[in-house]
Amino acid sequence: MERMRTTTHLNQFSQIKILADINRLNLLRLLMSAPATLSQLAVKVDESPAWVRHHIKILESAGLIELAEIRTTGFITEKYYRARAGAFLLQELILPQSDKPILLFSGSHDLAIEQLATHLSPHIDIIAQPVGSLDGLIQLRQGMAHIAGAHLMDADGEYNAPTVRRLFPDRPVNMVTLAYRTQGWMVSPGNPLGIRTATDLARSALRFVNRNPGSGTRLWLDTELHRLGITPAQIPGYERIAKTHTEAAEAIQNGHADAALGLEAAARQHGLEFIPLFSERYDLVFPAGTTPALDPLLNHLQTAAFRHAMETLPGYQSAHTGESVSL
Repeated sequence: MERMRTTTHLNQFSQIKILADINRLNLLRLLMSAPATLSQLAVKVDESPAWVRHHIKILESAGLIELAEIRTTGFITEKYYRARAGAFLLQELILPQSDKPILLFSGSHDLAIEQLATHLSPHIDIIAQPVGSLDGLIQLRQGMAHIAGAHLMDADGEYNAPTVRRLFPDRPVNMVTLAYRTQGWMVSPGNPLGIRTATDLARSALRFVNRNPGSGTRLWLDTELHRLGITPAQIPGYERIAKTHTEAAEAIQNGHADAALGLEAAARQHGLEFIPLFSERYDLVFPAGTTPALDPLLNHLQTAAFRHAMETLPGYQSAHTGESVSL
């Protein structure tokens, strides 16, 4: 019985560079489907066997394909090659050339993280990937980030720890609290449509702007809609995505949307009305014994100066900032 084929992650620039050649990529894809000889491949790509041999040797030296079988029939010997995986996932981060350490932050968009990045810019470059809480933790797991930010509430009401334990059962990680933040409805000044609950989002005249799937904000909304028996199809604009709280607030400020779920700080910065709904804990997650580039960030969390600066953001509370969370 043939084994199920698996996916291999490619994170070496030399391999990715080889696959930038469309001819080699096509040959690799053919060999991912089934083993083949040079002559068979030559027929499929309408090239000579010598041409195919040149590219096959490059793919083989890069560890992307391998010799699968040698068949001898009479005086004829045929070599069958195959791909070394059923699929390949390309992962390569192109980072700036800098004299300063580079710290990759991935996860939920946060305004205090932006403050941190500005303050620490003389010492480290913090590059943000606002992909949402869940995807941020997944990128941390895959080695595509140095630190992740999350605000994922589990079914029992606990923030982040249950999800982190599920994603990192075999790998030690640390988690510290950045802040407690207030989320609610961001609406136009004066709240002309009278938005108070998620039920109000189902009005045909309302234009909603949602957050990306996997974000803590989107997950909270989906849970609330399910509790109220409201389907996404009932909400005009549910499929319209804003990747950050700032982007959602700007859509309302510019008259392109009427409501969004987001941070009080983002709403106030853009002159919007804000209807508070809940306070959430936002945590930072990072591998135990990780890169020294994290030290300036973690040390700054403990300072009174950072807490004071963060408290200027409406809806942010710093009473537990810098505290370790048990996993």
